[in-house]
Amino acid sequence: MSPRTHEVPDELLSSLLVNYTKPEDLIGENGLLKQLTKRLVERALDAEMTEHLGHDKHEPVANAAGNTRNGRSRKTLKGEFGELPIEIPRDRHGSFAPQLIPKHQTRWAGFDDKILSLYARGMTVREIHSHQ
Repeated sequence: MSPRTHEVPDELLSSLLVNYTKPEDLIGENGLLKQLTKRLVERALDAEMTEHLGHDKHEPVANAAGNTRNGRSRKTLKGEFGELPIEIPRDRHGSFAPQLIPKHQTRWAGFDDKILSLYARGMTVREIHSHQ
């Protein structure tokens, strides 16, 4: 079986790039790449939390004593891309240990290259999450 490949549709790229005319718009302090990185990281962390808890956000939990989401905490990642403030989901029991960005880690060397290479291969968020 060949690996699954998903290419980003040209229409999506065109719609993302319509307002970006100079390099700073893409790779600057508040550029598209930084915005996409933040959103991707936060979405992946949300997916990790869903996996950890065993239920989706806002889904009723059968057991009232079960673990649930409990807001977010802030962290600033530092890497080749500069500083990136992100919000990490928390759970009531404090047992959530993210794999993408482990607790107490703020340096993130090689992130851009790793995510871009995985994304270019057409991997889903879950596949990227499980890739070590």
